Amino acid sequence: MPGLSAVTQTLMRLPPGASTGEAAMVLAIAGVPVFPVAVNGKQPLTRHGFHDATTNLDQIRHWWSSTPGANVGMPTGAASGLVVVDVDIHGTANGYVALDRADNAGLLAGWEALVQTPSDGLHAYYPATPGTEQRSWQAAQAGIDFRGDGGYIIVPPSSRIIDGQHCVYRLEQVTGDRPQPLDGGRLRRFFDPPPPRTHGPQAQAMDNGVNVERLAAWVGRLQEGERNHGLFWAACTMAEHHVPPGQTLDVLTTAGGQAGLSVREVTVTVRSAYRTVTTTPTSPSATSPPLEHPPPRTAIPVRSLP
Repeated sequence: MPGLSAVTQTLMRLPPGASTGEAAMVLAIAGVPVFPVAVNGKQPLTRHGFHDATTNLDQIRHWWSSTPGANVGMPTGAASGLVVVDVDIHGTANGYVALDRADNAGLLAGWEALVQTPSDGLHAYYPATPGTEQRSWQAAQAGIDFRGDGGYIIVPPSSRIIDGQHCVYRLEQVTGDRPQPLDGGRLRRFFDPPPPRTHGPQAQAMDNGVNVERLAAWVGRLQEGERNHGLFWAACTMAEHHVPPGQTLDVLTTAGGQAGLSVREVTVTVRSAYRTVTTTPTSPSATSPPLEHPPPRTAIPVRSLP
């Protein structure tokens, strides 16, 4: 089908009952790099995780002969030509509610395939934007992860054990239209807007161009699953604006405590942020490590985007 990625075309051709090893081989033959993941799990089996993904057939045969039931991992972003919106339910966050909001706002058009996950979540596949890096990110409160450069997903026919039952990743739907790239940055701002900037005489607690008070208040409201990344982003922002490290540590220790982080966690994160800003010209988001999406919780039926 014209316009579909090699990943989607390959998954469409997989015969019923194909093993994960067979799927890994045909994906690699199609030019899609893969790597082995724990049997019925999501943890990479190789030392460097998705960085070890390859299309080398001898290596893939060796991996799956060593662990025949290994799940199939695939790096997202430029490596595979796909970015993925990962919808999940965890705690009070229902990713399908957020998905509907974003769809109604016109932010999700252009998907090429929908894959149901074992926890009855959803992976929406989109073509990666050629020549543009789109880093992975997480909006934990919304129940949405974005898998782009620096991330990976598990692909069909991989499986998990959910509530004692063997559940598979399953290709549910393929678009009949030509897929279009997704604006991941715009989607992130929709789900997780940055703390507002205040200008003019009403601005309070401004230090070297950054509103420390508002930034700290934002950190204090972060929820589990987004606290560490949010704290790191805030600390990098303060470092970029030359706020003294001691002041940043004082402010964010209090804010981090409100979010449930320990003094040690805040201290380590702030120091790491200042080292990052000092040693690299890239932004915090460009240097962030890949984020693992939360474990599946209560399942609900998979839904399709219109």
